Amino acid sequence: MSKIKNFEELLHHQIADLVSAEEQLMEALPEMAKAATDKELKKALQDHLKETKTQQKRLEDVRKELGVKASEKTTCKAMKGLIAEGNEAIKDIEPGPVLDAALIGAAQRVEHYEMAAYGTARTHAEMCGLKNVVELLQTTLDEEGAADKLLTKIAEGAVNQRAIDEQMAAATKK
Repeated sequence: MSKIKNFEELLHHQIADLVSAEEQLMEALPEMAKAATDKELKKALQDHLKETKTQQKRLEDVRKELGVKASEKTTCKAMKGLIAEGNEAIKDIEPGPVLDAALIGAAQRVEHYEMAAYGTARTHAEMCGLKNVVELLQTTLDEEGAADKLLTKIAEGAVNQRAIDEQMAAATKK
């Protein structure tokens, strides 16, 4: 890739990075859902996969509107690292409430990255006067925020307490 020369090219790069991030997430979410034992968490991850597919289509619309070539894809290193951390949890933690808590943490780190990336791209599109692009990116940003809130609700509603209860039960058996 050649050096970015202006603000518009920076926005194009950000969109390509988001396309890569969403593609990687679409591959990772089924494994996370499969590893989850909490039914509400499993459903939230499966639902987010469907939502991510819609977000990917929305990004494709943004890409076309901006004239970003499909070949201008990057590999989002941040998402790659976040997914690797989630995969480590799946590999290193026994299935159950503790793994569910770790999966929620991994998923929330992904959501926070996405909120930062979509927010930045939206602001840059706004500065360029790209009203439709702003609206498309804001829609996804709102969805990512809602997903993060749902994960918090699941964690605080049951998963974290189950993980603590499991730990306490194991301690009393010793």
